[in-house]
Amino acid sequence: REIAAFTAKPLRPIEPAPAESSEPAHGTAKVEVAEPELCHRYVALVLRNVKVQPTPEWLRKRLEACGIASINNIVDVTNYVLLELGHPTHAFALDTLSDKKIIVRTAQPGEKLTTLDGVARSLKPHHLVIADAKRPVALAGIMGGADTEISLRTKNVLLESACFHNVSIRNTSRAMGLRSEASVRFEKGLSPELPLVAARRAVQLLVEL
Repeated sequence: REIAAFTAKPLRPIEPAPAESSEPAHGTAKVEVAEPELCHRYVALVLRNVKVQPTPEWLRKRLEACGIASINNIVDVTNYVLLELGHPTHAFALDTLSDKKIIVRTAQPGEKLTTLDGVARSLKPHHLVIADAKRPVALAGIMGGADTEISLRTKNVLLESACFHNVSIRNTSRAMGLRSEASVRFEKGLSPELPLVAARRAVQLLVEL
């Protein structure tokens, strides 16, 4: 992308079109955006009967060349799409979500969240979170929670691809002292047109793998 801009050469478009079930995702999971001013778009795609396993060598080597360690095929695809399109996505283990529901809201007083780095974090009411029907499961646009991470037991995945308010993400990231590959991109501002493209690209790769 940067080379194309620098050399004025055409960039090969990425136009993913993965095969999709005729059954809508909202029959399996539900999404509620309670803070539309802080979340301009939220795309959720559901993948059933996934097989979590090591990532193919070609993809693992590309990630490692960019300084990202391989984890498993599901997580690695989300990181690959982040590098390829510049838009973060996040995979939740669907069956760990209470009522299989996603709510994009601000934190409630006294709520805590243990993020993927193993740190228990106290949340403030202005922090934007991704919650299920009972508790926060991710710091929106920054890092997922440990309770809903992808594991070898995961059979069904909810793939999140969203567009969050850049100032909100920047303020939360700074207050938490937590910067991630996702937050670095969200805090600069991203197009609301990217979430669907990124989600479909991730699904296309996951189906291929």
